[in-house]
Amino acid sequence: MKSDVIQKADMVIAQTYKRFPIVLTEGQGCTVWDEAGSAYTDFVAGIAVCNLGHAHPEIASAVAEQAARLVHVSNLYYTVPQVEIATRLVENSFADRVFFCNSGAEANEAAIKLARKYFKEKDEPSRFRIIAMENSFHGRTMATLSATGQEKIRKGFDPVLEGFDFVPFNDIEALQAKVDASICAVLTEPIQGEGGVRCPDDGYLKAARHICDAAGALLIFDEIQTGMGRTGTLFAYENYGVEPDIMTLAKALANGLPMGAMLARDSIAQAFGPGSHASTFGGTPLVTAAARQVFRLLTEEKILDNCREVGTYFKEKLLWLKDRHSVIEEVRGLGLLLAMVLKTDGETFVAECMKKGFLINCIQGNVLRFVPPLIVTREQVDALIDCLDDIFT
Repeated sequence: MKSDVIQKADMVIAQTYKRFPIVLTEGQGCTVWDEAGSAYTDFVAGIAVCNLGHAHPEIASAVAEQAARLVHVSNLYYTVPQVEIATRLVENSFADRVFFCNSGAEANEAAIKLARKYFKEKDEPSRFRIIAMENSFHGRTMATLSATGQEKIRKGFDPVLEGFDFVPFNDIEALQAKVDASICAVLTEPIQGEGGVRCPDDGYLKAARHICDAAGALLIFDEIQTGMGRTGTLFAYENYGVEPDIMTLAKALANGLPMGAMLARDSIAQAFGPGSHASTFGGTPLVTAAARQVFRLLTEEKILDNCREVGTYFKEKLLWLKDRHSVIEEVRGLGLLLAMVLKTDGETFVAECMKKGFLINCIQGNVLRFVPPLIVTREQVDALIDCLDDIFT
């Protein structure tokens, strides 16, 4: 029988999600509890959002203190937490300027608009097309939907916006053939998260950088899922020795509070003058106070070390499972953005894991994705591996 909460939700909330029949009420670290008191080890983390785990005491304190002081005043005025987190982002990345918003989709909207505006300011109005990747995911607004290379995401919303072309991810020849004088930018995720945790081939991102430079086009990295430590470095591009011109962040930026950001080089960011783009709730004192604390913990504690070490261990254990079970086709990923590709539907395994006290998720129908908090331990990984081994057996 459905709980009262689920029955009410099914009556009043838009049915845009296929939800599991549990009501989560509390979290601590890598564990969440439902209304019946059952505990689950969380390998979803709000879909790569709660990188520092649930109810982190220092983040909770920062939010509470800021909420009691100043929550919102609009971007007509300066606020201290916003300036401080922007400074930290700039000091630790390729970028010179930051634009704050509320979500990954908004960050990608800003990146798309900036790329087009930049070339309008350069008196190149015919240069407005953007190349994105097949199997990509950049959001569900009309512009980011139009830039998403998955037909199932775009289905039903035609006509999408014009100006977007698609090439296969990891296909440098296809990218080279597509870039011409009409292209203002190439937009790609360093690792395709929603697309199945597909990693770039060796040299692919560097080659994309070279192609953009030769053509005078911009390179945009969507790091909404890969950023803020998920791959073992602060930003995924650091693993591949290549810097973008524009980068988008969200998800883990404020460890669960709604926050997005677009970062850009100053020469490009200048195309956004006063009034050209805005976000009422972008970078409020509340969310930037949380993000400031998140950034401090990520860079001053040993969380990135843990992500690399436990991520390597986790991947080795997944490969061990692959050797034991023929249903597993491939293991992918970097850091704590990992996946197993199955030769069969994956939803059954998600449900079985939940019954045994583990939350994982399935993407693309047959890909089990693992994106736990970056504080996850080897012991928690071992427990999940034992669970999966038992289920596969």
